Amino acid sequence: MHEPGRMSRRKGTRVAAAVIAAGALTLTACSDDGDATPSGRESTIELPDLSGQELEVSGVWTGAERDNFIRVLDEFEALTGASVSYVPSGDNVSQFVGTKIEGGSPPDIVFVPQPGVLHEFAENGWIAPVGDSVQEQLDANFTQGWQDLASHEGTQYGVYVKAANKSLVWYSATAFEYAGVEPPETWDEFVATAWTLWESGTTPLSVAGGDGWTLTDWFENIYLSQAGPEMYDRLVAHEIPWTDPSVADALTTLGEVFGESRLLENGTEGSLQTLFPDSVTQTFIDLTAPDAGMVFEADFVGAVITDSTDAVIGEDARVFPFPAVGSESPVVSAGDAAVAVAPDGEASEAQQAMLTFLASTDAARVWAGGGGFVSPNKSLEFEAYPNDVQRGIAEALIAAGDDFRFDLSDQTPAAFGGTTGQGMWRGLQDFLRNPEDIAGAQEYLESQAAEAYGE
Repeated sequence: MHEPGRMSRRKGTRVAAAVIAAGALTLTACSDDGDATPSGRESTIELPDLSGQELEVSGVWTGAERDNFIRVLDEFEALTGASVSYVPSGDNVSQFVGTKIEGGSPPDIVFVPQPGVLHEFAENGWIAPVGDSVQEQLDANFTQGWQDLASHEGTQYGVYVKAANKSLVWYSATAFEYAGVEPPETWDEFVATAWTLWESGTTPLSVAGGDGWTLTDWFENIYLSQAGPEMYDRLVAHEIPWTDPSVADALTTLGEVFGESRLLENGTEGSLQTLFPDSVTQTFIDLTAPDAGMVFEADFVGAVITDSTDAVIGEDARVFPFPAVGSESPVVSAGDAAVAVAPDGEASEAQQAMLTFLASTDAARVWAGGGGFVSPNKSLEFEAYPNDVQRGIAEALIAAGDDFRFDLSDQTPAAFGGTTGQGMWRGLQDFLRNPEDIAGAQEYLESQAAEAYGE
């Protein structure tokens, strides 16, 4: 991702909450004026004085998303006196962390987009359970479903602090008005809208085929809506093979747009070279004559729009839910979990302090203010978001509670659902290249899944 960055739920039990360790210092203990943080606010939680200590934090974010997150780290530095550096991990977080551990210099905190990868880290003994102060914030601010996502075999290992609604289609108001179309509600209407845009002179879709993770999101939304939640969960667990007819049905549906190069900005080959940020900018960089009418992806599209174009979200750039393929529109969510990398089995005071801060409303408020971010923190006031579009997305997420499905690929083993050049990423890129070969795509996906699941 990135992605950026990736919602359905798993195991886990609550750890009893406890009072933050004695001797922890508040912001006023770290500052003489109580108003020295970048946000201009005093902290509502207690954090230790970490003056002189260094922390390295790693995540998948680059560009605007990275810049927004740096503001959160700046706040933590001001609150604790620690020095924090940020290192991009790239999309293959598992390989990145494994290599760093082998080299003896792992990051202190890493953000994991995939629950499947978090489970692997826990099984490998690479990460440490959260402490009492972290659990206290989790119990206060997060539903059990979000806690369970970052747990493994009943132990809480992380904090899902960044969520994503991955069932959104962003569109150019100019393109839709010129073509005389309204946001579609069903898949058939979506395809018809695409062709109407094409006939009006605007290429309908900007597809980031160069980033395989975006293609998995296309498939997952179609499959969830068409096959239903139960089949979705079975495919996640590999209880049914990727050669199942339900997968063929979803690929056939996806092929209705992927199989028409005229509907894709820069055509099929151009789409396979297009990265996620470029898929957004080519939709919104020209407000009078956009290159593409629509781009599909999560709420974090908003950060790219704000950072890289002059489009105003809610005016020039608007959004509608992914269209219903079956009886209902899909709701696929995702997120990023912060975990403490501790091959020796125990997280340091500084690592636990960072996780405590990230699980707090203080951190969520700073992060939300930059846009392109949605928090699963139910205690965060909606006024923290910078515009009505972001507020609406956040309100829908919180209102859903635990009634959602997490990104399918993110729940699978990393070798299948989260690795460049193989698994779902490679399989769906090959499908975009040749949408007529549905059987070939299924056979490849099943062979990759069987290997990744150890079957």
